[in-house]
Amino acid sequence: MKRRLLTGVFAVAMAATLTACSGTTKNDTADTGAQQSAGAADPNAALKQGVKMAFLPKQLNNPYSDIEVGGGKTALEELKGEYKLVGPNDASASSQVSYINTLIQQQQDVIGIAANDPNAVCPSLSQARSSGIKVVAFDSDAAKDCRDVFINQATTQGIGEQLVKMANELAGGEGEIAILSATPNATNQNAWIEVAKQTLAKPEYAKLKLVKVAYGNDDDQKSFQEAQGLLQSYPSLKAIVAPTTVGIAAAARYISSSSYKSKVAVTGLGTPNQMRAFVKDTTVKQFALWNPADIGYLAAYAGVALSSGQITGAEGQKFKAGKLGEYTVGANGEIVLGPPTVFDANNIDKFNF
Repeated sequence: MKRRLLTGVFAVAMAATLTACSGTTKNDTADTGAQQSAGAADPNAALKQGVKMAFLPKQLNNPYSDIEVGGGKTALEELKGEYKLVGPNDASASSQVSYINTLIQQQQDVIGIAANDPNAVCPSLSQARSSGIKVVAFDSDAAKDCRDVFINQATTQGIGEQLVKMANELAGGEGEIAILSATPNATNQNAWIEVAKQTLAKPEYAKLKLVKVAYGNDDDQKSFQEAQGLLQSYPSLKAIVAPTTVGIAAAARYISSSSYKSKVAVTGLGTPNQMRAFVKDTTVKQFALWNPADIGYLAAYAGVALSSGQITGAEGQKFKAGKLGEYTVGANGEIVLGPPTVFDANNIDKFNF
């Protein structure tokens, strides 16, 4: 998939408030802020080999997370680094903390984390950075002072707006809609939902009414039950919008085998492979996503660039990310992968992830 594979959906402005702060060497401490000049880095520094990078997704055995970290593994193989995968089986707020502490003891060079809660992981990540470990947040950001860079799928503003745009189109421009999210504390989910709420307040969406934000905790069965509960509570619902791959698949599975099929639309963020059957049977008309493997791939290249001193996380610094090409660090240490793609019956068979 190309660097800008995913055309047209959302953008993650949420990281705009987050600050990157790191030094250029493994021995630098965590209190060197993101406001340091780009000159503190050496863009011509040789990439280190043997960099030990551990990936800590929101939870293990999550189809979306599996694809993400798989991209990181591929990149580290290219970079001759050492890949490690650890993580909880649930996506609760504090479930990642013990893993961070263990990775500090193991003296990893880089930790890549998709934070379940932006603040719960902060003390441990700060300790990691104080010991010289670089921290790359990806997919779901950590609090601003706790990481060096953040790999963003797109921009929050664009993602939230696109979710509303798809819901509006599928609902015929009016009626009740509901959101089926992941966990109540998920950074990315909450940022997209907030933008969606702001977008729904615009005059052109006056006939759409958001009646409920439900949480499936990125658990398949819980999400399935929440989708069922939404229809029981709001039988006139026009669309369920799930900005989580677990949620959209669970909602589609429920709708596909219920009397609500062809009456209630399901949309949001999902992978082509998990959603293909639901598109083929017309349960889902359209949904969107970036290439999750590219997020992990970009996170690994950024981690090695940080560890090698090519970048520090300051705005304007550039680095090369293998097949994805060159990237520039944006404000507050944000590195944006690129816009996602909208999938439907016309293009879904062109993708395999």
